[in-house]
Amino acid sequence: MRAPSGAAVGNALTLAGTELRLFLRDRSNLFFAFVFPLMLVLMIGLQFGEGASAGRVAVSGADTALRSGLVGGLEARDVVVSEPAWDDALELLARGRLDVAIRVDDADASSYDSGDPLSLEVVRGTSANAQVVEQDVRVAVEALRATRSRLLALEQAGVPPDRARAALHTAEDDLSAPRLDVRYVDELSEEFAGLGQFEFGASGQLLLFVFLSTLAGSTTLIQARRLGVVSRMLAGPMTAGQVVAGQVLGRWAIGLFQGGYIMLASSLLFGVGWGSLPLALLVLLLFSLVASGAAILVGTLLENEGAAGGAGIGAGLVLAALGGSMFPLELFPDTLRAVSRVTPHAWAYDALAELQRRGGGLLDVLPQLGVLAAMAVLLAALGAWSLRRSLARAM
Repeated sequence: MRAPSGAAVGNALTLAGTELRLFLRDRSNLFFAFVFPLMLVLMIGLQFGEGASAGRVAVSGADTALRSGLVGGLEARDVVVSEPAWDDALELLARGRLDVAIRVDDADASSYDSGDPLSLEVVRGTSANAQVVEQDVRVAVEALRATRSRLLALEQAGVPPDRARAALHTAEDDLSAPRLDVRYVDELSEEFAGLGQFEFGASGQLLLFVFLSTLAGSTTLIQARRLGVVSRMLAGPMTAGQVVAGQVLGRWAIGLFQGGYIMLASSLLFGVGWGSLPLALLVLLLFSLVASGAAILVGTLLENEGAAGGAGIGAGLVLAALGGSMFPLELFPDTLRAVSRVTPHAWAYDALAELQRRGGGLLDVLPQLGVLAAMAVLLAALGAWSLRRSLARAM
């Protein structure tokens, strides 16, 4: 006897709620679903965000006016400066803990005091930021040498050293700061305009963990089939269609919960903005449905929980990397960026970037939403068909 439509919906929702409770009761998810994503957002923001340090420099040598002035000039440029011995600085540089090491010896200090050209020993590391930090060092040295040359010129003209320094400070205070009018001259600069410190990390981890958490739900489906739970549900008042709907809704609920948590926590802890919140939630809703369909496919095509878990993690990481969740799509080569379009992550990435960075509206993200909707319908339909086929074989 077929259950009434209201009971059918209730059965499907009850099964979906059970799947979400199983996800929340898994103690391993306390770290991997709640703590780990936010740790990654923080680490990515501190390393690559707009508030990150401009570099790490070691300045070694005797305590001279040159070294003190150089340290002060670098710190004014937000460079983290340490003052270890030269051998220790080289060791730190070799381990990747420094970007640049500078040695200031007595000859350099004498040249500085006399106003002669400086020739410092500078060793650059291999980090991606080292070349930029080396340029900061050059600018700081040139500024220090120019200031020293002006002081010496005033002293040679008969001005006492104290009055010369005071005059230079007064002149610097009286000078008005130059007005900088920034105009974006390349497409890449425009792509990253408006990107906050933690926004790339938050959107990337949102897509990564929604897909991983949802795919992890495939193991509970395999376990339910293996232990006969699905057969017992079918022996009761639930139909095969209700079981299919409940399983799809359950994975969808897991994805929505994981994504909603990351959006809320990153907003409260790191001040991440998501642009138009209704549109951002719509992106999450469609992306979670894509992941739900993929999870049902994995759970019905594989018969072993371990294999499903490994396949889900592997596929989730590969798709996330290819779709821009670990490295900005804007920096991909053209060929790789074209290949990334086969992943739902790339379309969701573009939609979130439009909302977060450029204040986009519905028309701006409509193409991405359309592709995600098509992927969601296709994968959800395939997953439901595969699960119904699996249930028919079990009966």
